[in-house]
Amino acid sequence: MSEGAGEAFTRDALAADYQGAGFGGSLGIGERPALVVVDLVRAYLDPESPLYAAAESAASQTLRLVRSARALGHPVVFTYVEYAPGGADGGLFYRKVPALRLFDRGSPWGEPPAGLEPGPGDLVVTKQYPSAFFGTSLASTLTSLGVDSVVVTGTSTSGCVRATALDALCHGFRPIVVSDAVADRDPRPHEAALFDLAAKYADVHETAKVLELWKTTT
Repeated sequence: MSEGAGEAFTRDALAADYQGAGFGGSLGIGERPALVVVDLVRAYLDPESPLYAAAESAASQTLRLVRSARALGHPVVFTYVEYAPGGADGGLFYRKVPALRLFDRGSPWGEPPAGLEPGPGDLVVTKQYPSAFFGTSLASTLTSLGVDSVVVTGTSTSGCVRATALDALCHGFRPIVVSDAVADRDPRPHEAALFDLAAKYADVHETAKVLELWKTTT
């Protein structure tokens, strides 16, 4: 058996074990989804950046979802990380991850790529911590809009995407993480995060599946 086949077998065996133990249920899309694009900025898309995560494909798939969501009238939310110079508002997270200095106010690394800028009707959330819900008004805003589910894309899978999906669940929104519209700097935490999310906290689908599910929403 090749190494790749062995890895596939292990993943399949783990999935079967989790499912047999009662993990991995489905929450569905709900009736009023919102798209949350997490921190999809130049820092993760430019090879010159220390945080480069080869997120070009994720950005391309996210763009498809953004265009579809706007056409269907679903709320679109873009999140960005921004700190006061020196990270005075970044707390322990800023100290734990020195690379976050790239997001000090005014840094070009925190800017969105061309084509994925917020549009006139989109919402923007500025955050200092991994989850888009922590320390922000996002939950209240989504509730006021009648949103019952959150489709999550962006970067990074094992960091802010995972934290946002987990908090969406905790706030009563059905989370869907779009597996081909999220990215991480290393495939191992990327795959581990998607596995864990699918087992415990969110539905995990590819872009094509989400676009199909959106046809059933209002």
